[in-house]
Amino acid sequence: MMTAALPQGLREWRDAPRVRTLNNRAPNLNGRYVLCWLQQALRARDNPVIDASIRLGNALGLPVLVYHGVREDYPYASDRLHHFILGASRDLGAGCRERGLVCVHHVDRAGRREKGLVHRLGAEAAAIVLEDQPTFVARWQSDRVAMRAVVPVYAVNAACLVPPAVLGDDIRGRSGFLRRQEPERANWIEADEAVAQVPEYAGPLPFLPDELAACSLGALVAGVAIDHSVPPSTMYPAGRHAAEDRVGRLLTEVLPGYASSRNDATREDSASGLSPYLHFGVLGPREVMAAVSASTAGAKHKAKFADELLGWREWFHYQARGLSAPERYDRVPTWAVETLANHAGDPRPDLESLEALVRGETRDETWNACQKQFLVDGWMHNNLRMYWGKRIIAMTPSPEAAWATACYLNDRLSLDGRDPSTYGNLATMFAGSPSDRERTIYGRVPTRGDGSTRQRERGADWLAAAASRPIPQISIPAEVPVDPYLTGEPTA
Repeated sequence: MMTAALPQGLREWRDAPRVRTLNNRAPNLNGRYVLCWLQQALRARDNPVIDASIRLGNALGLPVLVYHGVREDYPYASDRLHHFILGASRDLGAGCRERGLVCVHHVDRAGRREKGLVHRLGAEAAAIVLEDQPTFVARWQSDRVAMRAVVPVYAVNAACLVPPAVLGDDIRGRSGFLRRQEPERANWIEADEAVAQVPEYAGPLPFLPDELAACSLGALVAGVAIDHSVPPSTMYPAGRHAAEDRVGRLLTEVLPGYASSRNDATREDSASGLSPYLHFGVLGPREVMAAVSASTAGAKHKAKFADELLGWREWFHYQARGLSAPERYDRVPTWAVETLANHAGDPRPDLESLEALVRGETRDETWNACQKQFLVDGWMHNNLRMYWGKRIIAMTPSPEAAWATACYLNDRLSLDGRDPSTYGNLATMFAGSPSDRERTIYGRVPTRGDGSTRQRERGADWLAAAASRPIPQISIPAEVPVDPYLTGEPTA
């Protein structure tokens, strides 16, 4: 990141290390606004992308126009994802209005196509500010827009408490990451919210925005050409109020015993369930940690939660920045790829069909219990994910097929899929610390049993009940699809 290249209004900002310049363009001095384009940071408050836009707008004497659009052709687009995204987007609009900002929305669908809308909005802007996301479609589209834009494009990290740029680019392992990141955490816990000094934008737009506040999201989603066989999650409702309720539940029910209960998937109070809201930016890590720090929970519980939220989640975000495609199998450590390849021809008696895997109807009751959390809830307990990911290696024809299947199930069904954290977790499941012994199929990659769940009091009953949950009649492809954004030419 080249801080010297930042314009007035951003150079002096305390959060300037969050900002990267994506191209070498001069501001359009005749622009109507600063365009703030959001893809996943769907919150109006404590949002560094919006704050950077406001500060730049104040310096240029221009209003900020916040834009969020939802395509119907993103990989694995479904009722579940669309409902969650649009619920967050609707609350984003309300929050922006409270801050004196105009926020416009567009939902791509038949009769309402708006090709190249970001570029058309950008053509009227003095500059474009977007979020710095290292995975999935957001990364590809941001780079594409920056390449084609005739105005400067600034990418702002809104996903991490500590901006990755302040840590340097030479960290190789998690222990080294923690040595640099932990001392920095206290420096970033307070928000630095900007106040717009320019009246809100009242000029023309190159399209007719969707009024999310005035429409039925269910009816809107029903008219979009997406996968309607994956229903919305009732466990994780959409929107800012649901996210705030989750934080409240964290403080009162989960955090007081977190250090001792977090690995027990049979307990409802063992996990925060914040990851869907963090993935879509409905919550930011700064506000979560501020709430945790102010709580009355014991120090060991706060420390363990911080290790999970900041020590692991932000380590995976840091890793993703240095990978050309964090979603690909080649991110798995070389030694693990090699040992798995050496055993790729081993007999696989636990091989399962894709249909059995998708539906959670394999011969492995514990795996089925895990998978049905994805199917029904759109989320899976972290302790279960480790067993789920390890077992897929033995239940698919090859290590590459295992990775593709795990990503497919995670990305299609989970509300926190398509994320640096979930891809980082999967890479850990496919590696871990090398074992001293060679195992069939796995080689030196350590395996994992289900004892941490099954051997708990009433654990076997819990697994049996979880594995027998009724599931939606989800469509099943003939084979694991290839994500089009990795091989094709999606457009922003």
